[in-house]
Amino acid sequence: MEVLINLLINGLATGMLIFLLAAGLTLIFGLMDVLNFAHGGLFAWGAYAGVWSYGVTDSFVVGIICALAVGLILGLLMEKFIIGPVYGNHVQQILITLGVMLVLGEMLKVVWGPNQLSAKTPEWLTGSWEWGEIILIKYRLFIIIVGFLVFVAIHLLLTKTKLGLVVRAGVMDKEMVQALGINIKRVFMYVFMIGSAMAALGGVLLGPYSGVIYAEMGMEFAILAFIVVVIGGMGSITGSVMAAILVGVTGSLMAYFVPELSLAVNMMLMMIVLIFRPQGLFQLKKG
Repeated sequence: MEVLINLLINGLATGMLIFLLAAGLTLIFGLMDVLNFAHGGLFAWGAYAGVWSYGVTDSFVVGIICALAVGLILGLLMEKFIIGPVYGNHVQQILITLGVMLVLGEMLKVVWGPNQLSAKTPEWLTGSWEWGEIILIKYRLFIIIVGFLVFVAIHLLLTKTKLGLVVRAGVMDKEMVQALGINIKRVFMYVFMIGSAMAALGGVLLGPYSGVIYAEMGMEFAILAFIVVVIGGMGSITGSVMAAILVGVTGSLMAYFVPELSLAVNMMLMMIVLIFRPQGLFQLKKG
């Protein structure tokens, strides 16, 4: 039982990291109808910018702020100069964002070098609490708490604010929202920036969790994020968090009990969902 609880906590922490990347992606999919394959690059840039600034200032909070700032800036630039010209064309979106993903990865190597960077855990989050044979690692609990706080914040943003009302209306019928005189392009920009900042936040939190960061990490986690979006349903934040937890916990359990299937289990989950509920578990209804 103690092993199972530890595995569940580890899987929940991993799921929250994936959620931070997938939540922005599902909003961008659901509202903007944009296939952004460069989202993982923002995750990697957030990791590098946050870990580097944390190393320079010796403040993890400063590292998080720096990562968020980089995510917002890159999101703004991408939406304005890269995504803007290809709205409505999925083929061009796939090609151009895949290219941006490769460029972002190579730029990381230019700025910080090709080698991995080590990421230390803040002193106030090192160590663990022990309850019998159950080990509660402080940093993993921190990630879980941050993930749920972000989920609550986005849920309140979407349900309790004017911007959230516009976003939800845009998911249903963006043409009608624009006909009402709302600058939907500006809303698109805000959503893209928020999604990019969340990806960057996930990246910087991953650093101390894994101990190292590397340029290719963006592509690896982007694949998991797309799996979560498919399982949870486009445009659904609740779907994203539930699917991310499912993917994280399932991966953790399989890696311990059946390691041979640990890499394939997520694909199997996505395949099952595509067969029996291709719209996703929690997709928002349109129309």
